[in-house]
Amino acid sequence: MVVAGLTGGIATGKSTVSALFASFGAAVIDADLIAREVVARGSPAWEKIVEHFGTGVLRQDGELDRERLGGIIFSDAAQKDVLNRIVHPEVFREMDRRIRELGEENRAKVVICDVPLLIETGMHRGFDEVILVYVPEPLQIRRLMDRDGISRDEALRKVRAQMPIEEKRAYATIVIDNSASREETAGKTLQVYQYLQERAAEAECKGKR
Repeated sequence: MVVAGLTGGIATGKSTVSALFASFGAAVIDADLIAREVVARGSPAWEKIVEHFGTGVLRQDGELDRERLGGIIFSDAAQKDVLNRIVHPEVFREMDRRIRELGEENRAKVVICDVPLLIETGMHRGFDEVILVYVPEPLQIRRLMDRDGISRDEALRKVRAQMPIEEKRAYATIVIDNSASREETAGKTLQVYQYLQERAAEAECKGKR
């Protein structure tokens, strides 16, 4: 089995590539979905969040009010760090559990872990491959403007709030350039998937010797 981390930047098309990998047969583990699950009402992470931020971040049904919590951490880096220290370890543990489960059941040869903050959290060091979905920053800004209907200044602010996409390239072992059409990106993604399948097959052969 080969386990690859998949990341990108805002409006680079990471979700599109993630869906393509799934359509080709890879097992995709989505960190964003897990992040929602681990903060469900009554969970250990939920309890820590309420203890720190107070009941004001809860909806009437007791679940987290993501918009309200987001408003708190958006302009306060210290509070954002607190939230990340609560949530990230829970996400990583659940991802590891799912990877082990897939390995034990031999349900997938290629596992893609879709993690937006893969490099920022240092999690990239634990994967066989680090795949970056890339577009140049000017195109990233233009696509974000079109997608969200926002001004260039707002798009620039959101892009610049993240780790620069060019800086992420230095950490990637595989880069999927999503600057052209969806069809071209699909072709590139398929090539990467086939390469990962080959790596998985080689690893399995070595394991049987």
